[in-house]
Amino acid sequence: MSELSLKNVVKRFGALEIIHGANLEVKDGEFVVFVGPSGCGKSTLLRMIAGLEDISGGEINIGGRVVNDVEPADRGIAMVFQSYALYPHMTVEENLSFGLRMNGNPKADTEKRVKHAANILQINELMQRRPKQLSGGQRQRVAIGRAIVREPDVFLFDEPLSNLDAELRVQMRVEISRLHKQLGTTMIYVTHDQTEAMTLADKIVVLRAGNIEQVGAPLDLYDDPANQFVAGFVGSPKMNFLKAEIIEKNGTTATVALAGDKNVRLSMPATCPVMPGAPVTLGIRPEHFVDAGQGEADLTVTIDVAEHLGNTSYIYATTAGGEPLIIERPESRAAGNHDTLTVGLSVNRVFLFDNDGKRLR
Repeated sequence: MSELSLKNVVKRFGALEIIHGANLEVKDGEFVVFVGPSGCGKSTLLRMIAGLEDISGGEINIGGRVVNDVEPADRGIAMVFQSYALYPHMTVEENLSFGLRMNGNPKADTEKRVKHAANILQINELMQRRPKQLSGGQRQRVAIGRAIVREPDVFLFDEPLSNLDAELRVQMRVEISRLHKQLGTTMIYVTHDQTEAMTLADKIVVLRAGNIEQVGAPLDLYDDPANQFVAGFVGSPKMNFLKAEIIEKNGTTATVALAGDKNVRLSMPATCPVMPGAPVTLGIRPEHFVDAGQGEADLTVTIDVAEHLGNTSYIYATTAGGEPLIIERPESRAAGNHDTLTVGLSVNRVFLFDNDGKRLR
């Protein structure tokens, strides 16, 4: 069994606390992605799980045992780094088998594991090459293979695709997802790329400034973000945020008007205690605009740039209040620069946040 749990895990460097009491449960066989902006603590958290960083407080449990004081080699984990870290003077086969050979693993078993990893990753024809003879994607496969041969309880990936070009990143995402389904092993993956998080994860952990903001399935975070930070981080292009104001509160319904255009009003469910005059932020994803007249309010914007990608167009526009907006429209080829466009807002597709970024429901 390879469940993993964090209980009130803290990391300090001197007086500076950078991980603030992280709590997390990872089920056996889950693919969990840590995501967040640079400096949020995701790699530090991964390194503490691996044993490469000491924890300052709390408890890390892997497979039913507390590993706070267990050496990295004895934790039942294997880690794949952003850098491939292959031995340049060794062949692929020697790189794959090196760790097992150094640990005195029986030769027959080592050969069996190496062959198995090579078959999974489809690198049999590369076994006698050296790293300098490989492409970036091939080197990353070898790095992953080196982890596979260890047969760990938990795989840890620290931004493994960052050094690859866009096309290879897509290809390797598919291969890593396929690998997880084939092995069924618990995997924890760190990235700042929310597209990787959305496409790979069974569960996403969103971090900000050393705090876990929200944990959930990718589409749960997309459909029901806990706060403005999560709403803006999950989804590509990112959610639009417009300044607004509560102009009326009647029971469980609040009427909201855009700060830059008081004629754009929406009556939304709001059971939270908000008062008329309170500033709020209205959030809507680029793909959630509807045709004019099809929602509860219409919004007219000035088009700055229209990007036509075939079946989809991304329209970068400015509201009457001077706020930037991205609108995704299917095949809007007629839209041009400096034209105006009117779109509809549906209350079923709009999110509301208070001044602190807390979701108002």
